[in-house]
Amino acid sequence: MRNLRDAWHYLTTGANWGGSEGMWHLLVQQLLLTVTALAAAMLIGLTLALWLGHLGRAGFLAVNVTNVGRAVPTFALLAILVTLRHPGTATLGPYGRAGLATLIALTLFALPPIFTNAYVAVREVAAPVKESATGMGMTGSQRFWRVELPLSMPLIVSGIRLALVQVWATATIAALVAGPGLGTLITEGFYRTDYPKGIAAAFVVAVVAFVLEVGSALLERAVDPNRKGTATRSGLPRDRVASGVGG
Repeated sequence: MRNLRDAWHYLTTGANWGGSEGMWHLLVQQLLLTVTALAAAMLIGLTLALWLGHLGRAGFLAVNVTNVGRAVPTFALLAILVTLRHPGTATLGPYGRAGLATLIALTLFALPPIFTNAYVAVREVAAPVKESATGMGMTGSQRFWRVELPLSMPLIVSGIRLALVQVWATATIAALVAGPGLGTLITEGFYRTDYPKGIAAAFVVAVVAFVLEVGSALLERAVDPNRKGTATRSGLPRDRVASGVGG
């Protein structure tokens, strides 16, 4: 109980939030890492997944290759990257020390849920819907942009939502290789038996994760105001896909 009380005192002390080692600075670093890694994963994963899903080809191979990342612990990958001369532990602008290594590791970590959800969402739009669009005279690209993508959007956003929260929470491991983010305070606090500091930083990580989860859930709702009806009409197996991605 005393540690929790001291952790609250740490959080409510303004001096702990300012400066280059303060919580605000480290929070912004971790947010920047998270957003950049997620953006890179979306650029790579969505481009490939939507294209393959539209064509309906090479999906099984692509999904399984992407999911190889699940079998490789992110920290192990990060440790390997920092042993290299490049990216190594060099400072990368606002991303801090070992910033590039951390970005690469987090981007690869974010790829599986983004790619899998996006591919399955487009691939499994009901065949009658696609045939109706073709029968109306739509070209392949028109069918994708006007029919397949809108119907797939809720599941695509669901994959991004999973990746966002996972990457934010995992970004704390950057501190284990002298990287940036709130993980620095967590590891320092527990290593030096300054438990209130570690608990306070962990609390902030948890609160931000909750905010990101709620925000992305609202976005998912916004792109699909009638989720159940849309899923039924489009033939998207939402429950099966979600369970597959989570596993």
